[in-house]
Amino acid sequence: MRRSLRRSTVVGIAVLVLALTGCAGAAESEPTPTAASTSADTLEGDVAVYAAASLAGAFDEMAEAFTAEHPGVRVVPVYDGSSTLVTQIREGAPADVFASADEANMEKAEDAAIDPELFASNTLVIVVPAGNPKDIADVADLADVTTVLCASEVPCGAASAKLLDAAGVTIDAASLEQNVTAVLTKVETGEADAGLVYATDVIGRDGVEAVVPENAADVVNHYPIAALADAPNPEAAKAFVAFVLSDAGQAILAKFGFGAP
Repeated sequence: MRRSLRRSTVVGIAVLVLALTGCAGAAESEPTPTAASTSADTLEGDVAVYAAASLAGAFDEMAEAFTAEHPGVRVVPVYDGSSTLVTQIREGAPADVFASADEANMEKAEDAAIDPELFASNTLVIVVPAGNPKDIADVADLADVTTVLCASEVPCGAASAKLLDAAGVTIDAASLEQNVTAVLTKVETGEADAGLVYATDVIGRDGVEAVVPENAADVVNHYPIAALADAPNPEAAKAFVAFVLSDAGQAILAKFGFGAP
């Protein structure tokens, strides 16, 4: 009896140890969910962001920061004048997000844009070559030099028209460009003496400088952003818009000189 009892006890202990070991193994195979395993971090694929040319620097950095949070996503930016971008979107371009330099072009997107929200603001400056060789002091001086402007259908062109009208100045522009990048390039390369661009466009450029015109603060462009109804990657589109509106996104925009919405 004693030998049988001892043997039963040993067997019982062995069974208990195996049971506990099995429980531990089961626990290891079902880890507690963490932030890294949530749906927000399972985003993947490309997200095509159609953004106004004036957003290029800020959105390039935004793309890097967004990808750091969502390694499975590759941001593919497309920069141009807002009027050009909205035309492409309405014609079926595979865009996920649209960020316009004004509200008028976002309105042209109509039902293609889902609940647009304002995320930044900007004002105009006169851009001149470094050193301001023509001594341009205000918009009235632009009538006497070779000046390039954005076309009227482009947000910077519409804003330029408001600024010039308010000052009572008429300019026979040497050319009308489809985005601010083209205006900047012509001034940088010496093809023009001056142009009107956004204050943010001049930041970080050594070849040009800005002259702040009188009443510039009265002409403010507000930038809206929206995920698109036919976005190929709708979840990533929503996440990117949310990032732009977040504190982190707003900090990047402020770094590049954009104002609050």
